[in-house]
Amino acid sequence: MFKQSLKGLSLLLIFSVLLAACAPAVAPAPQAAAPEAAATEAPAEAPAAEGEGVPMVLMPKFLGILVFDQAYQGALEAHNEIGNPAQLQFLGPTPENSVAGQIEILTNATTQGVKAIMISNNAGDQIAPAAKAAREAGMTVVTWDSPIPSAEGEQVFVAQVDFDETGTVMADMARSILGEDGGKFAVLSASPDAANQNAWIAALQRVLEQPEYANLELLEIVYGNDQSEDSYNQALALVDKYPDMELIMAPTTVGIAAAAKAMQDEGLCDQVKVSGLGLPAEMLEFTLNGCAPEFALWSFVDLGYLAYHVAYKLATGELQGVEGETFEAGRMGSYTIEKDPTREAGLRVLMGPFTVYDASNVEAAAQ
Repeated sequence: MFKQSLKGLSLLLIFSVLLAACAPAVAPAPQAAAPEAAATEAPAEAPAAEGEGVPMVLMPKFLGILVFDQAYQGALEAHNEIGNPAQLQFLGPTPENSVAGQIEILTNATTQGVKAIMISNNAGDQIAPAAKAAREAGMTVVTWDSPIPSAEGEQVFVAQVDFDETGTVMADMARSILGEDGGKFAVLSASPDAANQNAWIAALQRVLEQPEYANLELLEIVYGNDQSEDSYNQALALVDKYPDMELIMAPTTVGIAAAAKAMQDEGLCDQVKVSGLGLPAEMLEFTLNGCAPEFALWSFVDLGYLAYHVAYKLATGELQGVEGETFEAGRMGSYTIEKDPTREAGLRVLMGPFTVYDASNVEAAAQ
């Protein structure tokens, strides 16, 4: 009995010693872990704040047009290049609901945390109240391709080319196609509310007043609403209405392709030529077969890329959006914010240049 008690006591003593020996190793452990946890949490908060980035929206006139898809490619290129961790959305209305749809998208973006929006405006000054409300809510509002005519609510317009120059380019192509004797032509535009189309046509009309263009006669301006079927039918209606018309000038990529197809389908390419602003990939066949011997355009990829840089720099405070500011736009180099000479109010960043396409260069550009 005594031996058993002694043995139990011995075991108890050994257990107590072992417990005491372990206690110092266990007690400090929580204290050591606390600073370590703080060190991992503190840096995580800073990147999270920076990581919010600038949520942005690129809005075309409407969806389903290849050149607008190309502009989104350019904007996405800039988005990834800059490393903006926030989302870049490509949101546009349907062609049938373009005006109201653009206003609705802009209004919704104002309440959904969007910090910058880039708009190819198809709503004229109807969009100005929504743009002003967006600005008052702290959103950056940049236009591209097509501005707000009054510039109300718009900080900067990213212009693809000088709008006055567009009139000269169209007049020169018309004269080149019609020859020294000139001739009669009509304009097939997009929609009556498209600010860029209206400005280009106005510039063309001013150029036609110059003596050297006196032998060019503008018959009428019609609208295909940037829809292929409407534009196709408008082109045929022009042929029926003006038997002596020799050219359709369409300053819209949808309109020029539709008009050229209409002339081709009806076997009218020898009688009525087509020109204007078109996409080489869509105009290749019509240029090579003589229906559309000359047309012009710029890079929509570059336009989207430049518009993104302008909007992002304004949203982050790198640009203030005042006349005379210069900045770098990635691979495209240096630009300056300047007074827009084609509007009474408003600032612009001018991209440029035009490229005129014909049978000598359209195949390479269409690749």
